[in-house]
Order: sequence, then structure tokens, then C-alpha cells
Amino acid sequence: MHRYVALLRGINVGGHRVKMDRLRELFVDLGFEDVETFIASGNVLFSCESADAGNLERRIEDHLAKQLGYDVATLLRTPDELSAVAAFQPTSDHEANEDASLYVMFLAEPADPELQAKLGQLTTTMDEFVFLGREIYWLIQGKLSDSPLFGGGITKAMRGVPNTARNMTTLRRLVAKMDRSG
Repeated sequence: MHRYVALLRGINVGGHRVKMDRLRELFVDLGFEDVETFIASGNVLFSCESADAGNLERRIEDHLAKQLGYDVATLLRTPDELSAVAAFQPTSDHEANEDASLYVMFLAEPADPELQAKLGQLTTTMDEFVFLGREIYWLIQGKLSDSPLFGGGITKAMRGVPNTARNMTTLRRLVAKMDRSG
């Protein structure tokens, strides 16, 4: 059996409300086992026989679209992959700022040069981006809501790129849950 974390976009935001017991049922309907949710923002842990994450992402997206009536971008990571993401350490300047925020944008593929250039143009004294693998780390020197990119800037740059974002605190709590649940 293979263990995965499904990071879903658009669950319980923007008027799309899904109860966690319903979300778990939808994953069980697909034949997955050991299904657990973590906080009500679209984090689902599950086990299955398949090692083909790309195929699983498409199956989950198709099933959720049919059952929920809207598209739900689905990005899978293994526990090891998510642990590596959660282990990311920003620069010392970022760490020294106790009000700093760190968000991770999950992508299906590594950011292409065009996306890197778009986000690079958005870099400010408050906002910095680090590209590693299929993740983009967004370091904010303050609170997310204080960033000039909050809302429109990031959304426009990411348009057409399947993604979902989580704050690092949530990711580290999710990794701890994975460690406890095996």
C-alpha cells in the first residue's frame, strides 16, 4: 500500500462548503483506505495500491467534479515528499522577523521559466519567492494580509497553473499527524 496526502484547492473557500465526513466518503468511494482529513481546508490522507500519483490526481479530480459540481485541483504528495517540504528553512532574515509568514504553493510540475519570471516581477521588500521542485515558497516579511500581493497579484500570476497553497504551520502540523497515524 502507498500512502498519500491530497492537497485540494477550493475546499471550504469561495462558497464551496464540504463537510469533512462527506469528503472522506468521496475518497472511500474511490476505493481508498485509511482515509483521514486534516482541518477543513482540503487535506486528505489515504492509502491505496496505486503508485501512479498522476493517474490518482486525475481520478480524484474527476470524481470530485462529478460529486461536488465544480473543479477541485488535486495535488498529491507522499509523506516523505511532504516532510521534505515542511523541513524547508528560509533565510536567517526571514526567521529573525517574528511576524514573518511562510506559505507553500504546490504545483503538479516544477514552475516553468515563464511562471518564475512572473513571480520574480512581483518580488518586493516584503515578498520573496523560492522555487524548489514542485513547490514555490512564498516568504512574507509580515502577515499575509499585509502583503501588497495578497489577493490579486498572486492570483493573476498563477492563473492557468493548477496549484494550492498552505501555510507552513499547517504543513508542519499535517506532517506531525502523518507521523502519528503511520
